[in-house]
Amino acid sequence: MRPFYVTTPIYYVNDAPHIGHAYTTIAADTLARWHRMNGRPTFFLTGTDEHGQKVQRAAEKLGRTPQEHADLTHTRYKALWERLDIRYDDFIRTTEPRHVQFVQAQLQKLHDQGELYQAPYSGWYSTSAERFWSDEEVAKATGALLKREVTEKDLHKPLDQGGVAGVCPDSGAPVEWLTEHNWFFRMSAYQDRLITHITENPACIQPDSRRNEVLGYLRKPLGDLCMSRPKARLAWGIPLPFSPEYVTYVWFDALSNYVSALQEPASRLAFWPEALHLVGKDILTFHTVYWFTMLMAEGITPPKQVYAHGWWLMHKVKMSKSLGNVIRPDPLIDAFGADVVRYFLLRDVPFGGDGEFSYESFLLRYNSDLANDLGNLGHRSLSMAAQWLGGRVPDVGPATDADRELATVAARATAEFRAQMDNVQFKAAIEGLWELVRAGNKYVDSEAPWSLNKRRVTDAAAGERLATVLRNSMEVVRIAISHLACICPGKSVEMLDRLGLSAPDLTPTLDRLVAGHDLRVGDPLFPRIAELPESLMPADPIVPAAPVAPAATPAEPVPALPQIEYGDFAKLQLRTGLVLTAEKHPKADRLLVLSVDIGEEKPRQIVAGIAAVYDPAELVGKTIIVVANLKPAKLRGIESQGMLLAAGGADIASILTPYRPVPAGSIVK
Repeated sequence: MRPFYVTTPIYYVNDAPHIGHAYTTIAADTLARWHRMNGRPTFFLTGTDEHGQKVQRAAEKLGRTPQEHADLTHTRYKALWERLDIRYDDFIRTTEPRHVQFVQAQLQKLHDQGELYQAPYSGWYSTSAERFWSDEEVAKATGALLKREVTEKDLHKPLDQGGVAGVCPDSGAPVEWLTEHNWFFRMSAYQDRLITHITENPACIQPDSRRNEVLGYLRKPLGDLCMSRPKARLAWGIPLPFSPEYVTYVWFDALSNYVSALQEPASRLAFWPEALHLVGKDILTFHTVYWFTMLMAEGITPPKQVYAHGWWLMHKVKMSKSLGNVIRPDPLIDAFGADVVRYFLLRDVPFGGDGEFSYESFLLRYNSDLANDLGNLGHRSLSMAAQWLGGRVPDVGPATDADRELATVAARATAEFRAQMDNVQFKAAIEGLWELVRAGNKYVDSEAPWSLNKRRVTDAAAGERLATVLRNSMEVVRIAISHLACICPGKSVEMLDRLGLSAPDLTPTLDRLVAGHDLRVGDPLFPRIAELPESLMPADPIVPAAPVAPAATPAEPVPALPQIEYGDFAKLQLRTGLVLTAEKHPKADRLLVLSVDIGEEKPRQIVAGIAAVYDPAELVGKTIIVVANLKPAKLRGIESQGMLLAAGGADIASILTPYRPVPAGSIVK
């Protein structure tokens, strides 16, 4: 049987994991589990990207070495994957010797082949994206931000002469003009070959819209890729073996993980021809233009497929740390469990498209699909068998038309699930399977086992029919939960155990349970939840407030606020600050201790009474507004070197954040 190799992107250690990271990783884990269940040799790789300027700067601000910083922060991903029941075969870090050695060997090979050359270069550099941008790209992004046309000339004029400060097309953060010597990869030499490869292998980029996007990108001449950074500017990277005063461009380093992880043992190399890279659509070009041409130059066949999925949105806006609308998985896991989080993320959106997240839709999907449909079918089938049939799997009697129709639905639904899983379409797979779940509930309702139970005292045929109906309904549960084992592994094990099975059984026929085997009812597998836990509500800082009803009687007049002079206000110095770390105060439940970069040499320590509203993990990476010239004060024994701004009065509702990304330390007026 052909092997199967699935990867996630390697995640950047400066990011705290959110549902976007979880989405890709759950999808990869689900595919790996599915192929393993079907007996296919499978290898699942994930990991962390640990080099680059952002890591170096963050480490410097915290007084750590970059390696110490990476050693501490990469564990956030491992911890979340454990909570989400992710079972990867390997977790690679780009600082590991095995990866560094592979990258340097490939670089030396490319250099010896003449694929790399040195030349001066000028361009707009974005630290946030760690890449250069062209005049055209920066002008377009800046114009979109300012909602007016911005020309390339505008970018190069001094600001006091009508010039415009350019922004990064990816992040919206400021860019700077740099001129330096660097090493370049002759990527342009592979443009025609790349177009031919994509055209002749249309499935290598999916969905089709993403393949067309890449081919559209390739209509313009493809330039060469700047693949180095001077150590004088960036020391934290893999040194070029032939020019040690330079380090490797982070993407040239990171993409190689997909092959470096297969080098040892050598038997792993057998997985490469079947490689499937799951990525977000924002890194599609890196994975299909940069990566494919790099591999071609190295003499390695490109991966079988790159599948680019969409973004999770909130209120039709892409989730962003700067907007404060990023959803962290941990509170959802705490409230619903890992299996429900896995189910929702794969069930609600066609893989490849954007999805709108809301806690309300999460709860609705949970109650509708898992509690009312599958959970209800399982619980009532087992409960009736326990009450009326001695708590054992019953024998099955002669089949009726209703039984045969249920068997037909089972065969059709499972075939659809299999086809859609092989097509990497999780939503469609689940929808196909749910035809069987709904048919199972309809079957129970129409066959009315409660009526059969009343009649069986005087009618032996009713007793035999009761046994058949409950046996068939439990077979439906067995089929459904076995197929869902790749998506909801924990709940699957639990339900299969109640049915007397030790492993999933994907056979679609209604005859696999062992007659006479003990059943176990237990509590409902997915108990209905009437309303969202309160713990989830503060995690959505941009949910519109409910309208306030007009007062029945005239309100008391609001006292006039005392007025101040501008000089009074000018005494305040407000700055933007980037939250680097956050943790609970050891002596006060309502206080959090933050380390905040406000553009100074060292980060500020700020103690804030927001623990009732914010979990420390969701604050890391958020941009806040800080009163920078407030006299330091100790709060329960820990010094606070400033104050953050928040709305809501005594009952804080939300901290204040900038509408658009701005650098740490920006003055707020």
